[in-house]
Formats: sequence, C-alpha cells, structure tokens
Amino acid sequence: MAKPRSVYTCQSCGAQSARWLGRCPTCEEWNTLVEERVEAPLKTKRGSSARSAPPPQPIGELQAATEARYGSGIDELDRVLGGGVVPGSVILIGGDPGIGKSTLVLQALAHLAQRSAALYVSGEESPQQIKMRADRLGVKADGLLVFSETHLEAVLEQTKKIEPVILAVDSVQTVFTEELQAAPGSIGQIRESAARIVHFAKRHDLACVLVGHVTKEGAFAGPRVLEHMVDTALYFEGDRGHPFRILRAVKNRFGSTNEIGVFEMKQEGLQPVENPSALFLAERPVDVPGSVVIASVEGTRPILVELQALVSTTALGTPRRTTLGLDHNRVALLIAILEKKMGIQLGGHDIFVNVAGGVRIDEPAADLGALLAVASSFLDRPLPAQTLFIGEVGLAGEVRAVGQVEARVREAAKLGFERCVVPETSRRQLPGVPKVEVVGVPSIQQAWDLVF
Repeated sequence: MAKPRSVYTCQSCGAQSARWLGRCPTCEEWNTLVEERVEAPLKTKRGSSARSAPPPQPIGELQAATEARYGSGIDELDRVLGGGVVPGSVILIGGDPGIGKSTLVLQALAHLAQRSAALYVSGEESPQQIKMRADRLGVKADGLLVFSETHLEAVLEQTKKIEPVILAVDSVQTVFTEELQAAPGSIGQIRESAARIVHFAKRHDLACVLVGHVTKEGAFAGPRVLEHMVDTALYFEGDRGHPFRILRAVKNRFGSTNEIGVFEMKQEGLQPVENPSALFLAERPVDVPGSVVIASVEGTRPILVELQALVSTTALGTPRRTTLGLDHNRVALLIAILEKKMGIQLGGHDIFVNVAGGVRIDEPAADLGALLAVASSFLDRPLPAQTLFIGEVGLAGEVRAVGQVEARVREAAKLGFERCVVPETSRRQLPGVPKVEVVGVPSIQQAWDLVF
C-alpha cells in the first residue's frame, strides 16, 4: 500500500511546497499554505491504462455539430450565454456576496424545470431557507428539486437517479469528496470536486451550473485551473448600493465573451433590463457642469451612460485623483493631455471622475467625454445637454476613430439626442442618421471650440 505523504498547498494560487512557509513564493501571500495529505498513485503495468480511441482525422472530413440550447427564460442571461444553455456544458458564476448569484440561478432553474426535472444542490442553505427565497421570488415549479448536501458522492448518486435537465451546485467551495483527506474549501478539494462534476456532466450530457465564491481581488476563489475546466465563466458585477447588476462573460466556448446582461434587483428578484441606456440616464441632471453622456459598446449592444467629473481646489500637498468605473491610469493620461494641450493648470486641484449607475467602462471611446467633463467642471460651464461625445484621445491631442460608431449614434437618436460629436475619420465613413446632427472633430482643440 502506498504511504501517504503531506504537502503544503497555497490556498490562494495552488502552489505546493514540501515544507511550511509563512509566505507563498509564487503569489507572495502570507499564511496561505495549508497542510494536505496526498497518496502516491498506484503503479500499473505499462499500457494497462491505455484506452481504445478513434484514429486522428483530417479536419476537412469532420462534421460540425450544431448544439441544441435550452432557453433559461431570462433573456439577458441567454444573451450572455450565446443563446441559451447547452446540454453537457458547465457554467461557473461568480460575484461578491449578496450580488444575486443564487437568485439568478434559482430563477433560471424554475423555468428549466418546466421542461424536465431540475436539481438545485445547496451546501450553504437549508431547504427551508431556499423555500423562503422561492416564495419571495414567486417561483412555483413542481419539477424543481432542492437537495441540501455537501457530500459529492451523495450529490452525484441522486443526480443519476433523478436524471435532471440541469444541475446547480451552490457553491462549489462547499462540496467535498471522500477521496481526499483535505478540508472542504481547500485547493485540492475544489479542484477534485470540480473535475468530477465536469466529467459527470460531459458523460451524461447534463448541463451544470457551479456557483463560486470570489476573493477580495474579484477572482474566483480556489485554483486557477477551475476556470479552465468549465465551458463558461460568468462574473456578476455591481455595487450593492445600486440596484443595477452587470453579468459579464470572461470565457465562453459556445458564444461571444463581449456580450453583457443588465439586471435590476427588485423585491421579486432580478429583472432583465431591455433598455439599459434609458435606465442609466433616468436621473441625469441637466445643465450641470461636469456631466456628460458617452456611448459604450458591450458586444453588439450600445449603452449610453452618464459620466460625472468634479474638480475642486485641494488643501493637500498632493492632489487626489479618484476614479470609479474608469481606468485610473487612463484618466491620469487624459488630465496630462488637458494640461499640456489646453493650458489648464490642474496641479492644485482634486479630480474625481465617476460613471453613474455603477457601470464600468473599459474602452477608449469614453476618452473625449471624460476629458471634456473634467474641463467643464474646472471652468464651471455645463456641456450641451443633448450632445453625445464619442472618441479616443491620443497623446498628441488628436481624436482617433473608434469602432461601431453607427450603432452608438443610432442609440443616441433613439433616446432623443440632437447632436453627436465623433472623430472626423468616423464621420466621413458614417452614413446619414435621421434626427441627429453628426459633427466630426479631428482634435481636442476643435472639440473645445465647439462646446466652450
């Protein structure tokens, strides 16, 4: 019999060490190495583990498979997944505590339970607690089965008997297997449990949803290989102080990773938002310095959001630069361009930039709007209320072209905007859009003269 041995595994990155260390040499986190007992694999004869497999085939002779999809009943979730849930796929959903992960999974399973049985396995809540949430959400589905269990072997045994159309495990960090002596939630347990669930889902053509915890940095808790094992990895974003939630795909083998889903948290659960632009601009102030509307594109969907800037005199030796929803380094770059090209001295001022509604903008098309919002607050002069600003700003002060300008302009026309300021290069290639005046600017100097 193989003699068991002990290794010390980092609970943050999964690195292993033969002895205990106070600091992980890989991720440099303190006090994260935990002792785990492992058994050496049994020696087998050469070739005994080989399995018969079909020979390699030329790619031109292969037949492309068209996967069937199940509608989840939530349009925004289906949009992010690429059209619905694929049988045999494994979906990992992560997010901050209380963001709505369990609520979204329960609502989706209630709709899928109308097709066949759906199994909801919870390792954190009792069946009575799940029933209370289901009553609040108005979930009524006889095919939705609830199982409160953390023992992986028991979960897979019940799944074989029930043969559901979908299995949800909430959460994967609470499940453990008897094959390992490590504690539940450890790196080894999460890796082994997730691997067995993925293997079970592929073998039985079963759709599976795994709810995962996240670390304080926002990454999935557990080994990094967890994201590589699943087919789709989704992140729930949003501030608990705002009712809006953003569902974003960071990995999707059956669809695009550029699509997002927008939800609003209400008493009856997460409600899809069909027109996010109108929702984000509902409380926008008019004729206020520092307020501007920009257009961001997430996948194929243009979204109009309000960007606010506040410039105030500082009493500190080093002025503050605070950004929410935008890249901090990008805003610092725009401030430097504004000082150099337009002669505005901002060294003695605190600057705060915020995207209203808790949305995060990751594309450079918001550069022109952010730069003009800072200038508007500094000069205490409001920007035109019915004007949309689109464009990337270069270090030389030029306004560069961005993608999908036509979709952004049409979204602005739909919401009643009268004018769109876009890069001059994009204006030449843009067909006419009714009810909207499109103005092209080659540099920030022309944009400055236009609005100020």
